Amino acid sequence: MRVTELFVFMTLIRLSSGLRPSLRRHHRLPPSSPFSLFSSQASLPPLPPLPSLDAHPLVGFGTYKVGYIPPSAASAKSGLVEETKDARTVVKAALDAGYRFLDCAEFYGNEDGVGDGIRDWGGERSQLFLASKVWTTTIEKGANSVRSQVLRSLEELGAGYLDLCCVHWPVPGCHVAAFEELVRCKEEGLVRDVGLSNYAVEDYEEIPRDLRRHVAVNQIEVNPFLYRKDTIEFFQSRGVIVQSYRSLRDGKEFSNPALVKIAEKHGRSTAQVMGRWCLQKGCVYIPKTTSEGRMRENMDVLSFELDGDDMEVLDGLTTEEARTKMRDSYKIGVVRDTTLEGKEGVGVKENITM
Repeated sequence: MRVTELFVFMTLIRLSSGLRPSLRRHHRLPPSSPFSLFSSQASLPPLPPLPSLDAHPLVGFGTYKVGYIPPSAASAKSGLVEETKDARTVVKAALDAGYRFLDCAEFYGNEDGVGDGIRDWGGERSQLFLASKVWTTTIEKGANSVRSQVLRSLEELGAGYLDLCCVHWPVPGCHVAAFEELVRCKEEGLVRDVGLSNYAVEDYEEIPRDLRRHVAVNQIEVNPFLYRKDTIEFFQSRGVIVQSYRSLRDGKEFSNPALVKIAEKHGRSTAQVMGRWCLQKGCVYIPKTTSEGRMRENMDVLSFELDGDDMEVLDGLTTEEARTKMRDSYKIGVVRDTTLEGKEGVGVKENITM
């Protein structure tokens, strides 16, 4: 099935609550969309409404390493040369393919190119869901730097507001103040919703209780090869939407025999199976690619369903080695690029909920 429009939103916003017209006018499913979640997608776990009462897209487009490779990216440090197309061209292609949720970040270093792609596309701002994240260096510098970065993202993206802005990593001793500043930006209308990224349960619990009601999402790595069941269920039980990055594991597991067998069973690609698994776990799916063909392939995940046996097999693909690597990556990530990097006794958590 050729996907012509993927502005897909969960519609589990309580109809009886009666949203104000000013909120309802944003992010509605186009009447022509083939993906009415009142009908064919009723089998998917529902996403809760965002604190703003807007709906959250089910599928997004990742812009990491699109047109720019950050110097502290693992591939850059290892000397691996990665080919990448310019962000302007890729983003316009993604929007033409039907994506409407763009996942951006200060760290990605390409929000100006993303903004150019949006302008080339030429559609209405109200039809987009634009998300960004403030990086560790900004988080460490404090509230003024967080605010300045939000304003910079708005300028580079050419947007009057962000639909979502997140704290990219829970930098020890700094992340709560950064989140508090994002809440102030929300209250001023610069951002519609605020959230977290790469937060463990233990990091979330450091946020004061009266501020937790503002937490809209937590973006973490989620895929069948890193299934953090306890973490996912913790956040979902608190009404926090879980966004998945590395949903496709960077393509490194596409030839996994168990995955291939399930893909062949459904007449689908292994990428589509991984994306569908993510959705059936109640997570937002954010694939990324610079190939126009794969853009369309990756988003075609709403026209089939994995059965219980499939899900059981995929749930069991996470190894203890993968969990260990994740814990190690977490300890690196929370201080990456900051003055805390490489230091002992700076508050990095040794044990986190998986």
